[in-house]
Amino acid sequence: MSPPNHILGIDTSCDDTACGLVTTEGVILSNIVASQVEEHAPFGGVVPEIAARSHLEALPWVVERALSPLGGEWDEVDAVAVTYGPGLVGSLLAGISYAKGLSLASGKPLIGINHLEAHVSSALISEECPPQPLVALVVSGGHTILALVEDDGGFELLGGTRDDACGEAFDKVAKLLGLGYPGGPAIEKIADQTGEPAKKGEWVEFPRPMKDRGELDFSFSGLKTAVANYVRGLSPPERERELAAIVRGFQEAAVDVLMIKLRQALLRTKTPGFIVVGGVAANRRLRELAGALAEEMEISHYIPPPELCTDNGAMVAAAAREKLRKGEYASLDLAAYPNLELGQKPSPALFSR
Repeated sequence: MSPPNHILGIDTSCDDTACGLVTTEGVILSNIVASQVEEHAPFGGVVPEIAARSHLEALPWVVERALSPLGGEWDEVDAVAVTYGPGLVGSLLAGISYAKGLSLASGKPLIGINHLEAHVSSALISEECPPQPLVALVVSGGHTILALVEDDGGFELLGGTRDDACGEAFDKVAKLLGLGYPGGPAIEKIADQTGEPAKKGEWVEFPRPMKDRGELDFSFSGLKTAVANYVRGLSPPERERELAAIVRGFQEAAVDVLMIKLRQALLRTKTPGFIVVGGVAANRRLRELAGALAEEMEISHYIPPPELCTDNGAMVAAAAREKLRKGEYASLDLAAYPNLELGQKPSPALFSR
């Protein structure tokens, strides 16, 4: 039996320098992530220039560690895959440039990957994932999208956010409340600090934007503003006393909106299953309510483990498997597309077959 083929995947779309090694059969052999949280925390968010420089410093050792299951050798690596969008342009260029260098030095083909499609692949790679067609809820710091993943792997966009993404709203509310960066884990920690699920009445009721509209779009800017207005009306002692209730109320409203729109998408498409992917999918309350929705509707669902929800290289390598099989390679003219959309196909001149 011949040894399995391997794909090296690199992601530098935002502030995590990530590299993973995945076999063409879908087995994850390594998934190395270098976090930049400490560099960006003093600023309350990601500073693009710092992120790009940090990627350049981290990429050599992250790639080296990702290749360790193969002893650092390239003989069994069949392709180098890299995210080319969406994301921060400087961060994307750091990863693309490094991947091009690896491709040239090793003689392995280069494969360009859409970051959003990679998030979807973080679920599709699992044997527990429902069969296609299915509905995908992609929810992260920069994106909140509902899409139909079709039988052939294509995408039909069903809805997206009109303003802030859900994860962005988590970060902004956390900054408003002085909880630090990144906001998602900080909010989740306070919301769960009792160790027991909060009951209705133990949180502040905030609005669910666009919940009664027929379209499948989202809006989180109004929810963020509602939290700001509520906090503005409190004295410092009241704010401190009500902090947990405010945080729980925001988290409950944000996750509830996601489930309302997901339910609408499932009813409209009549698909027998769904996935939830992206950084916010690591949130325990979201995972709990998604499971309850699947049980209520008597359909299947899958959410990747938390380490595959946040940005990582394994999902990029997973997304490259089908492209490797078809010989859909990128040229060395591959560019960064910071505003790339799910399912979008850039200029054919950037790719070769």
